[in-house]
Amino acid sequence: NCVAMISGDAERTFVSWPGAESRLTRDMMASVQVQAGDWVFTSGYTLSYPGSRDALADWIEALPAEVPFVFDPTPVIAEIPRPILDRVLARTTWLSCNTSEAAAIAGSGDAQTAAIRLLADHCRKAAGVVIRDGAQGCLVRLADGGTRAIPGFEVAAVDTNGAGDAHIGAFVSGLSRDMPPCEAARYANAAAAISVTRHGGSSAPTDAETQEFLARRVQAAIAQDREREATT
Repeated sequence: NCVAMISGDAERTFVSWPGAESRLTRDMMASVQVQAGDWVFTSGYTLSYPGSRDALADWIEALPAEVPFVFDPTPVIAEIPRPILDRVLARTTWLSCNTSEAAAIAGSGDAQTAAIRLLADHCRKAAGVVIRDGAQGCLVRLADGGTRAIPGFEVAAVDTNGAGDAHIGAFVSGLSRDMPPCEAARYANAAAAISVTRHGGSSAPTDAETQEFLARRVQAAIAQDREREATT
């Protein structure tokens, strides 16, 4: 359960208390079956609960090797015991976190330095990491060493609650449809940009809305380029 309070600058403060998600057992998790083609996502919130973390970590470690696992440590990363966090990171296929969470795991430094450390020291089996930076967009670092900053989209934000969730969901959606990681990250940036223009935590856009947003931005960029060419 959670109450989200939104300030005038569109930032949010949470007041939350545990519910059923704080009492997961191994028997409960055993009933959760994955199928070929599934993607699995876990939030750090569930791993922060003493009554859930062990069962969930065991279940994650037992996932079939071919099943992609996406992890978001969330702002409660400090409440996840390091041994549990290390186990989950070791099984992670894609890590998506913000700059503060990246620093909490990998130490101080810029996003690129953190991404390099995350892959080298913590997520050794990962395909890559995404470090989100709010309106600035995100940085994608691939296991093969490729790195790219994906710019965000300028919008009039009214509520940032749920933006990270929208970003991760859109990113996984893109990957599951065989988008290249950087293309999926741009798609995710667009989804998050739309999300912050809406009130409430359940503000993620549909695929059609996201594609339309991207198409409009491309058209606007083309128009700006033509205008600049006409004045030179």
